[in-house]
Amino acid sequence: MAIPNYTYLKLKMPGPNGVITMSSVFSHAFACDREHYELATVVVNSSELPRLGESLVPAAPDFNQPTPSSAFRPLEETKTVGIDPVDPSKMVRIGTQLPTK
Repeated sequence: MAIPNYTYLKLKMPGPNGVITMSSVFSHAFACDREHYELATVVVNSSELPRLGESLVPAAPDFNQPTPSSAFRPLEETKTVGIDPVDPSKMVRIGTQLPTK
């Protein structure tokens, strides 16, 4: 296994006749490291994404049922307030009760 060493900018790995040591400048070492990281990410994602897609079960929401996190409140908990004194048709509804939290 090759292990990058940024302290000395040397790459050491086992070879057939002993340790192979390669030297480099920091910018080149960083560019290679980044390129290989992106390549590894693409390879892993390309193999994992189809497998994740197969394991998902598509679910269609039932639009006839209210959701527990619904932002709508019943009409009894709202109050209509005019926002323009000149035009009475411009109204907004505000909640009359604050949530407990």
